[in-house]
Amino acid sequence: MLRRTLLAASGSDRARRLISSAPLTRGVVNRYVAGDTTAQAVQVTRELLERGLLVSLDYLGEDTTDPEQAAAVTAEYTGLLAQLAGAGLAQGGAAEVSVKPTAVGLHLPEHGEKTAAAHIERICVAARAAGTTVTVDMEDHTHVDATLRIVRDLRGDYPDLGCVIQSQLRRSAADCRALAHAGSRVRLCKGAYDAPPEAACGSRAEVDRSYARCLRILMASAGYPMLATHDPRLIRIIAAQAVLTGRASAGFEYQMLYGIRPAEQLRLAATGAKVRVYLPYGSDWYGYLVRRLAERPANLAFFLRSLASRR
Repeated sequence: MLRRTLLAASGSDRARRLISSAPLTRGVVNRYVAGDTTAQAVQVTRELLERGLLVSLDYLGEDTTDPEQAAAVTAEYTGLLAQLAGAGLAQGGAAEVSVKPTAVGLHLPEHGEKTAAAHIERICVAARAAGTTVTVDMEDHTHVDATLRIVRDLRGDYPDLGCVIQSQLRRSAADCRALAHAGSRVRLCKGAYDAPPEAACGSRAEVDRSYARCLRILMASAGYPMLATHDPRLIRIIAAQAVLTGRASAGFEYQMLYGIRPAEQLRLAATGAKVRVYLPYGSDWYGYLVRRLAERPANLAFFLRSLASRR
């Protein structure tokens, strides 16, 4: 119930105004977001790489219905990639970017899918020039087919284009099987968007079982699994699957969110595992932050204390 309430709040303008104006909100945001500017994002990226971690940068914002905004987001990504390359942070995929299709035009009233695909292709061109890769984020369950079509069509020219599968969706094991081929980069996560019962698993335990099924499919494939979870039990299952399938540490990676379990990120990296930190930046942080609280409600008490503060 709490998770559904938080997910509903992520789309509420009234809740956005309340939370954004709370006195200590910025302190909470700073725990999960690298900063508002490209320069801040590049600096945090450098710090994470120096600690032996990899990075996937996400410029915050989604659901745009303005063609100029979609183009501006695309320009932000191409500029970011140029700065990462200039700083020597992108080569070999050390720092890559993650892109939400609705941020670059998927929701436009006319030709949305075509526009989003064209913008993502421009970002792929910039990423190739920088020596790194792009991963296309997965959003609401209603966007899955369009997102997978964009990835499929672009992979002809950009075979290293990554995509995301959410284990909370009932269709995800079938999607993993379709994507489980040589060279395919797939990020598996639990999912942070609300979905109706006919589309999504009904309980946390069911989501976890689906994650384990998808994990086995990806780890047994010739692709490159990118396994996004903070769950200690699932992390142990991933390690066991790596042993069972004979997959070396270079053949897959763990992924975790910036600000969540940083000590575990460093612990895994110290074992020789590849660990990539999903690093969001930008001023449009509200929806992202509330979905993080929904994923991990234990963070809610700290956040509520900030709302109550009068300082």
